[in-house]
Amino acid sequence: MTTLEESSATRHAAARRAMIDSQLRTSGVNQPWVLNAMASVAREQFVPDAMRDAAYIDRAITLADGRQLASPLVHGRMLAEAAPTQDDKALLVGDGKGYLAALLRPLVGSLDAVAPDAAAAKRGKGAYTLLMVDGAVEEMPGSFAKLLAEGGRVVTGVLEGGVTRLAVGTRTGGDIALLPIADLGIPVLPEFRAPKRWSF
Repeated sequence: MTTLEESSATRHAAARRAMIDSQLRTSGVNQPWVLNAMASVAREQFVPDAMRDAAYIDRAITLADGRQLASPLVHGRMLAEAAPTQDDKALLVGDGKGYLAALLRPLVGSLDAVAPDAAAAKRGKGAYTLLMVDGAVEEMPGSFAKLLAEGGRVVTGVLEGGVTRLAVGTRTGGDIALLPIADLGIPVLPEFRAPKRWSF
């Protein structure tokens, strides 16, 4: 490793520690396993090169494909609410090679991922115990409930009245009931916008 690479690695490691201390802990994310997960994944590897030194800022970062990487607090809160275990068969609606996938994969028994633009068409019958959506949805496809086992958990962002919130839920009786629990700035997934309805 060159001196320049060592300097960059040192800066990023310090930024990662600062993220944990000044963003996560101060906002109530104190579960040791969440902090350990976020300390072990180099967030700078999941942003454009020009943004590497800003990888740990407390807001979303625009990625090369035009999508956004949510702030560290969003992903920390999502992990904490999901409480994944090695017994979970998890489905991530998002980038299977992205930051949230890297955080989640070691914490579950298995992880599948589906891109947002293909998620509504994904078929399955009660295969998953945990569904995480890496972004906010305005309208969740009804097909998502069929992917979950009865009692399966959901962690997602929701968009309501122009405000994004973290929400959790479970599949009960063939439906998903979501409960918004915290206002957070979560990037909205355009694939899950509600269709525009005419008004007179």
